[in-house]
Amino acid sequence: MGITRRNAALGLALAPLASTVYAADAPASAATGAPKKVLRYAFRIAEAGFDPAQISDLYSRTITPHIFEGLYTFDHLARPPKMKPLTADGMPTHSEDFKTWTVKVRPGIYFASDPAFKGQRRELVAEDYIYSIKRYADPANKSPAWSSLEELEIIGIDELRKAALAPGGRFDYDKPIEGLRALDRYTLQFRMHVPDPRFVVNNFANSDLMGAVAREVIEFYGKEIPGHPVGTGPFKLAQWRRSSLIALERNPEYREVFYDAEPGPDDAEGQALLARFKGRRLPMLDRVEISIIEENQPRWLAFLQGASDLLEEVPAEFIDKAMPGGRLLPNLAKQGIQGYRMVRAEVAYTYLNMDDPVVGGYTPDKIALRRAIFLGVDIEREIRLVRRGQAIPAQSPVSPHSYAYSATYKSENSEYSPAKAKALLDMYGYVDKDGDGWREMPDGSPLVLHKSTQPDQVSRQLDEQWQRNMTALGIRIEFLPAKFQENLKAGRAGKLQMWSLGVGSAGFDSTGALARYSSKHIGGQNYARFKMPAFDVIYDKLSQMPDGPERLALFEEAKRMTVVYAPYKTHVHRYFNDMAHPWVIGYKRPVFWNDYWQYIDIDTSRLPKG
Repeated sequence: MGITRRNAALGLALAPLASTVYAADAPASAATGAPKKVLRYAFRIAEAGFDPAQISDLYSRTITPHIFEGLYTFDHLARPPKMKPLTADGMPTHSEDFKTWTVKVRPGIYFASDPAFKGQRRELVAEDYIYSIKRYADPANKSPAWSSLEELEIIGIDELRKAALAPGGRFDYDKPIEGLRALDRYTLQFRMHVPDPRFVVNNFANSDLMGAVAREVIEFYGKEIPGHPVGTGPFKLAQWRRSSLIALERNPEYREVFYDAEPGPDDAEGQALLARFKGRRLPMLDRVEISIIEENQPRWLAFLQGASDLLEEVPAEFIDKAMPGGRLLPNLAKQGIQGYRMVRAEVAYTYLNMDDPVVGGYTPDKIALRRAIFLGVDIEREIRLVRRGQAIPAQSPVSPHSYAYSATYKSENSEYSPAKAKALLDMYGYVDKDGDGWREMPDGSPLVLHKSTQPDQVSRQLDEQWQRNMTALGIRIEFLPAKFQENLKAGRAGKLQMWSLGVGSAGFDSTGALARYSSKHIGGQNYARFKMPAFDVIYDKLSQMPDGPERLALFEEAKRMTVVYAPYKTHVHRYFNDMAHPWVIGYKRPVFWNDYWQYIDIDTSRLPKG
């Protein structure tokens, strides 16, 4: 049986796609009678919303940069990644001490039309970025990204936030601050208390969080703003059924932007894409439809049956039926299916809550407990059985492709030694005191781990490994399943004892990987709630130092501290194994950024009939 473009064989899992209603302002291809170019695929976890100031999850942050635009972006084909202007008019300038940065906004860029603008065409100006940045500091938004913004030490922004937090206070968006200024309609100036040699590339080369929003839109929609994103980008939200369907359509008012890139001379794939698309106006797609399919099997079947055009992250349990060893199987290749593989710029890890009475604390016995738990985790078995060989052991929190990553670095993070683990537990009094076969705390109270998890198949398989590993050490472990977003919220609030998740790098610099250990990021990225003044000093130095041998040496010291105190167990760096049907043209997985749909085309002549 041949595959069809709108196969509905998966029933409820794909029902949202079958009932899609197109918006009245149809894309340009509709006017010519040409088939619409629609890209369809699935997220495996539901989105949270589309207000940049209120999100942190990958899935929401994959939508937002296609709607909102930051000052800069990354070259789609350049490897290693290269920053280039997006809405900025040229590259930034800075003072000699790296405390002052100036950026020009390109004139003639407009927000998509919206009732909030009352019929007026609204131009993007420098004040829009100032307002957008201030929204992260506004306590009313409860922004998970505030800790990152606070760390930039923009002069005056912390005082603005503190005034809002005071009894009877409010956040004054109209109050000028020294660190965020519009020198004229199109000129932005940033001033910091401390030097920041990577200020722009680290914070303004991604649009998922730092894209510009318009104040009129925020005030018009109020609490409903997560469902009303209005930006200057290539797409706009056309339809949203929460946790079911997200549909974006080409922004018909998007300015003239043309495909251009700088792939390396030895990058045959990149050179071929450039030759094919150079000069094409972006975006090339008319519509993108994202369904939410949490379980791996229906997501896999959706692709095989042609109900999805692109399969990002082939599920590990199906990798041998698709791309064993990273090579596409011949039967799939004969169908024209394309396979892609790349080591992710991310790390999968488990954290232990440092405020928890059982696993937290900084005394030698608590450190010994955490290190013993982590020494008892069999990473090689996890890679072989659960991840089907699609990962490499992680030696530190630093991700591949980033500045301080070293493929030759080795640490206890990847070591599996039940003998060492048991010796540590015995030495510090974590022994079986009542003869029931399970270890107790040194004071005789129960030693029980409570691991938060999700009710999906991969999480269950990982939990089985944890059960096996901890049972071998004589440690009881219980599992508390909940939806990912629920765990995310509880994790930030410090309510979970332990949880496993993954995080990707947002840029080439590796400092962000260490934010999970900075006390400034407790309540945000620092899920373990790790507080170590000596580490904070190193972290601050790394943020302010220019690149060079001295900075790399300091990264090595930071890595050693992460192993010694063991608030996190870094498990693996996973492979991305992606697949696309033959009609999907131009796909290339980004390294650090989340927007790429504007660079994809659909060859409608190759679409299945029916």
